[in-house]
Amino acid sequence: MTLPISFADVQSAARQIAGVANRTPVVTSRTANQVAGCHLFFKCENLQRVGAFKFRGAYNALSRLSAQEKARGVVTHSSGNHAQGVALAAQLLGIKATIVMPTDAPASKLAATRGYGADVVLYDRQTRSREEISAQLAAERGLTFVHPYDHPHIMAGQGTAALELFEDVPGLDVLVAPVGGGGLLSGCATAARALNPAVRVFGVETESSNDWWQSFKTGERVKIPPPNTIADGMRTQQPGELTFPVVRQLVEQIVLVSDAQVVEALKFLLLRLKILAEPTGAVAPAAVLNRLIDIPPDARVGVIISGGNVDPGLLAELLN
Repeated sequence: MTLPISFADVQSAARQIAGVANRTPVVTSRTANQVAGCHLFFKCENLQRVGAFKFRGAYNALSRLSAQEKARGVVTHSSGNHAQGVALAAQLLGIKATIVMPTDAPASKLAATRGYGADVVLYDRQTRSREEISAQLAAERGLTFVHPYDHPHIMAGQGTAALELFEDVPGLDVLVAPVGGGGLLSGCATAARALNPAVRVFGVETESSNDWWQSFKTGERVKIPPPNTIADGMRTQQPGELTFPVVRQLVEQIVLVSDAQVVEALKFLLLRLKILAEPTGAVAPAAVLNRLIDIPPDARVGVIISGGNVDPGLLAELLN
């Protein structure tokens, strides 16, 4: 089966975003290693531009649009990080961006998206379809739709996070990443398995947002009702049409963590490692810190902290 993206696409994306996206650091901690029972290497995408990995794919996709497409503008839908990534990429490239965002999106992400100059259209995720709204806006205004995850340039762009991680930390045995729509996991799995065919790749999602876990069990894309989870980046309802075959072929297992485990991981990262992660960014760390994956003690494990855009009010509530 021919997959939607290849390692060459990830390499091309790396060249496309070079000098624009941050090459984020990798952090280690002896305390985290003791808790997890293995050697952890945290890829800090919370320190990426807009505070999340999403800028990688957004810039890769928008910078490749034709002059006519750039002139007309783009539209997308997102609960926050893709919204900010597209908004900033559009600002840098001189493109008008329209973002469809749910009314319950974190206030900080909503404010940041508007701050980058995007036109925000709000909707109620319980009663309206963001896909339908985006399609209608694209038709009415002649905008190019940039999917938040089910897009080859988005997937390849997100994969550059793993490309950098494997370049900076040779000899990784395991890669653990969060999975919402699947753009990050599909891109990172593509890069990781190309660089080390023997590497074990795991995706992690929350228990209430288990569309990927169910889909892995059935072998088909399962759609779930709008999930209620603290990890707002995982409130997707179904794996992507393009991302699913990549993940199914290259990823060993989808692991589930509870919201409570995510909160404890967020606190651990902040108080012990001095790393600020949003709940979605703490999902992959939660899996390894709770030893939910069978990993040998001598294994070298790359863990992607996908973002750090936590709402201040929520952070204060969690810490208290």
